[in-house]
Amino acid sequence: MKDDAAFAVRPRQRRRRPGKRAGQYVGVPFVLPSLVILMVVVIIPIVMSLYFSMTQYSVLGSPTWVGTDNYTKLLNDDAFAAALGNTVVYTLISVPLQTVIALLLADVLARRFRNRFGAVVRSTLFIPVMSSLVVVGVVWRTILGTNDGAVNVFLEAFGLERVNFLGDPTLAIWVVGLVTVWKNIGYFLVIYYAGMMDVPAELYEASGLDGAGRFGQLWHVTIPSLRPVTLLVVILGTIWSFQVFDLVYVMTGGGPGGATTTIVMMIFRAGFQNFQMGYASAMAAVLFALILIIAVVQRKVLKSNED
Repeated sequence: MKDDAAFAVRPRQRRRRPGKRAGQYVGVPFVLPSLVILMVVVIIPIVMSLYFSMTQYSVLGSPTWVGTDNYTKLLNDDAFAAALGNTVVYTLISVPLQTVIALLLADVLARRFRNRFGAVVRSTLFIPVMSSLVVVGVVWRTILGTNDGAVNVFLEAFGLERVNFLGDPTLAIWVVGLVTVWKNIGYFLVIYYAGMMDVPAELYEASGLDGAGRFGQLWHVTIPSLRPVTLLVVILGTIWSFQVFDLVYVMTGGGPGGATTTIVMMIFRAGFQNFQMGYASAMAAVLFALILIIAVVQRKVLKSNED
C-alpha cells in the first residue's frame, strides 16, 4: 500500500502568474533617468522660481519673505504693462504671417515641386532656422543700418530718403517681427510640408472632379486636413514670440524709448542688471501663466473649429 501511495499521481500545481500590478512597474527603470533630468532641469527650477517670486532676493544675501508684494508691485508697474503690450504686438505680427506664408509655400512646393528644385528651396529656407538668433540679429542690424546699411544705400541710389528702421518707435517692432518671420518660415514650412504628404490624393482628385480650383482645394481640402498641424504651428509660434529676447536685444536693445522692450527683456534687466531676483521671478511666473492660458485657449478654439 505504501508503494502504491508513493507512485500515486499527484495533482498538478498551477504556476503563479505575475499580476497586473507587477507589470505596471516594468518600465519604471527606463523612465527614471529622464524623470530625474526633468525634475532637476524643469520642475525644481519652476518651484524655486515661484518661491523666489514671493521674496525679496538680491543674490548677494538671503531671500526675505514678502508674500504677494512683488505681484502687487507688478500690477502697478507701467513699464511691465508696456513690455506686455510690445510682446503682444510682436506676437500678432509674427505668428499670423509666418503661419500663412509657411502654409502657402508648403502648398506650392508639395503640389508643383516634388523634385530636386523643391528640395533645394526647402533646404535654402531652412538655413535661417539653423542660424543663431544673435547672428541673425547682427546681420539684419547691419543690413538695415541708417548710415551704411545695404537697404538704405539702395534707397538712396534711387533718390529716396533713408529710413531709420531700428530707430523709429513705430517701425522698430515691425522690423523685428518681420525678421522673426524670415527666420521661422523654414521650420514651419517643413512641418506643413510633412503634413501635406499625409493628405490623401483622392481628396484632391474628388474636389477637382467637383470643379474646385487650386484655391478651392487649398481652402476646402488642405487647410481642414492640416488643422492639427496648424494647431502645433500656432502654439509653438506663440510660445516662441512670448519668449523672445536675444533677437530684440541684439537688434534694438529694447529701444527706441522702450518701443521693443519685451517681457523677457524686463526679466533680464530686473534679475541680472538690478539684482531684483524676487521681482524678476514674479514676472517670470506671470509670463508662464500667460503662455499656459494662451496655449489652452488656442487649443480649445482650434479644436472647436475642427469639430
